[in-house]
Amino acid sequence: MPCLYISTNVNLDGFDTDSIFSEATKAISSITGKPEDYVMVLLKGSVPISFGRSTSEPAAYGELVAMGGINKPVKRQLIATLGTIMEAKLSIPKTRFFLKVVDVSTASGSKL
Repeated sequence: MPCLYISTNVNLDGFDTDSIFSEATKAISSITGKPEDYVMVLLKGSVPISFGRSTSEPAAYGELVAMGGINKPVKRQLIATLGTIMEAKLSIPKTRFFLKVVDVSTASGSKL
């Protein structure tokens, strides 16, 4: 089950978060090959973030954790696609969005 957790310093009031959840879920499912029904997305706004010495410019940090299906090309595509969604939906520049992608099935060398 892929799980995406995004924290941003953007106040989410007034934003269409449903479209963020929908687009992120579809993108993760499409890129990883996992069914949408197993994708979880969490989005937390108004989180104090310092990025490049700025605490006022929009920024976001995300972690995507999955069991299998993650390799370099998949990571690159996830970063690019989710960065595009953050930029389009929350006006967070791609240069101020950091995504950590982890495949837990390879972290310890064994599959669960």
